[in-house]
Amino acid sequence: MINNSFEFSSDDDSDVSPHDMEGNSSDLECGARDMNGLSLNSYSSGLQAQLQRDLDRQHLLSDRPRTGVYENVISEGVEGIEHQERYERLLRRAQVEDLTEVSGIGCLYQSGVDRLGRPVIVFCGKWFPAQNIDLEKALLYLIKLLDPIVKGDYVISYFHTLTSTNNYPSLHWLREVYSVLPYKYKKNLKAFYIVHPTFWTKMMTWWFTTFMAPAIKAKVHSLPGVEHLYSAITKDQLEIPAYITEYDMATNGLHYFNPVPTAS
Repeated sequence: MINNSFEFSSDDDSDVSPHDMEGNSSDLECGARDMNGLSLNSYSSGLQAQLQRDLDRQHLLSDRPRTGVYENVISEGVEGIEHQERYERLLRRAQVEDLTEVSGIGCLYQSGVDRLGRPVIVFCGKWFPAQNIDLEKALLYLIKLLDPIVKGDYVISYFHTLTSTNNYPSLHWLREVYSVLPYKYKKNLKAFYIVHPTFWTKMMTWWFTTFMAPAIKAKVHSLPGVEHLYSAITKDQLEIPAYITEYDMATNGLHYFNPVPTAS
């Protein structure tokens, strides 16, 4: 069962995107604003209706007897305990099971640290065979790799370079992964960079962070090229496959961005 109770407000200390510092509007906002020329005004009325329903529900809850409120608190506490126990079971499995099927692919790994000394996690979308891999083992490997890292601040760089539909996991699976991971994963994530995004990734990212993962929405930044990352991560700390740099040079050319280290 998917637990949706662990969505929190975004932290105020999320990093400023190197791309945002150029004075351009957010790629997520651009993608949300322009859906193949379709204005998102049609979404506005739906969101307003949802907000009104939430307010009505809140009024109804406030009219309930106090015993009902206490029962809700107890229920949420039990769910939190169950959520933690589930994660701990997955962590124990991750530490003992053979996960070479996933680790051998090389799509997820730590690559140095950023300019503030925070671990950088790299995910190469093209190398993730979402349709031909045991997704449960993929989740276990994710937990095994990240659990010791997320005790402190960290950043993720996702490279969407040359991916195809065979590399896209289902939204159901993404939502389940997000709900399984404890709060420390969201809280200590300081930036999630998406490099070489497409219109599809911009729209799906906007939708996912708006309706499923609002806790990390302010931390997600879409970057058109690898060199934009150098404001936050020095080149010698970013180990990425050759196909990514080759695509980047073919698409953007050489020395197209002069990185300015972020002050965050």
